Amino acid sequence: MQQPSRPTVVVLCGADRPPGMAAVEQRAAVRYATGERLADELPGADVLFIWRTQSNALTRAWAKADGLRWVHSASAGTGQVLPGELIASDVLVTTSRGLFDEPIAEYVLGLVLAFAKDLPGRVRRQDDGTWHARETERVAGKTALIAGTGTIGRAIGRKLAAVGMRVSGIGRLGRPSDPDLGEVLPMDRLTDALRRTDYLVLAAPLTEDTRGMVNASTLAVMKPAARVINVSRGALVVHDDLVAALQRGRIAGAALDVFAEERPDESSPLWTMQNVLISPHMSGQVVGWRDELVALFVDNLIRYVEGRELRNVVHKSH
Repeated sequence: MQQPSRPTVVVLCGADRPPGMAAVEQRAAVRYATGERLADELPGADVLFIWRTQSNALTRAWAKADGLRWVHSASAGTGQVLPGELIASDVLVTTSRGLFDEPIAEYVLGLVLAFAKDLPGRVRRQDDGTWHARETERVAGKTALIAGTGTIGRAIGRKLAAVGMRVSGIGRLGRPSDPDLGEVLPMDRLTDALRRTDYLVLAAPLTEDTRGMVNASTLAVMKPAARVINVSRGALVVHDDLVAALQRGRIAGAALDVFAEERPDESSPLWTMQNVLISPHMSGQVVGWRDELVALFVDNLIRYVEGRELRNVVHKSH
């Protein structure tokens, strides 16, 4: 189908408009919309650029998308932003897959090192003026189980293997050998795998199989010295079960970059636990990341206008 030479692009954003949009505005008629205004701006639009990726506004406004041909998400996955009607339609969907892989992998490596070398404890002692040496843990030789075999999980696997950790993966389908993750086990082997895991790293999408995969039952089989790192989706973890396991010393620690409700409630015990590291969904945010997201969209917009294949097309199942 011939694309319009100057398409109409709606950008779903809040007050934080994406940077560097001049390159888009040169090639398209651009409408900026908050979640509340999306339904008013969608009629007649060819393209939707979802900058505010935590919004479910498209689900509410989908009935007004009378001419939409392409939706691009400024996130690695589609998550909750895509309504079922879009998935069932012929509208093209692309993501920003790949831009976050190495930053998130570096962040996970930093968390592993922070736990093993007790860097948060050292900072607390420095703040108190305490001069006290203590032994730390080795990283080489520890086992890491990566839940999620996509590009982010693979980048994490490579980073952790590079410092001598023994890496394996777990995903929907198992396989005996993988170049980035070693052995990949199917999800029904999770309990067995956790018995020998030092670091469980969650990099899996939220599905019916992964929702609540870290719960009282799975935490009960983990080593007392094990840690959980979540850089994927908060709902992979049952919050209360994790809190109970940490309070009882069932596991040694957790690093949480994502939560089912962001931010977590101020009453959550996680805020004050010294063996917990909390960050505000920032593991993939490095200097210049917003510019990289817009540059990817601009590249795809040029491809769209010229009728060429787009990058990071989501293969939807109807």
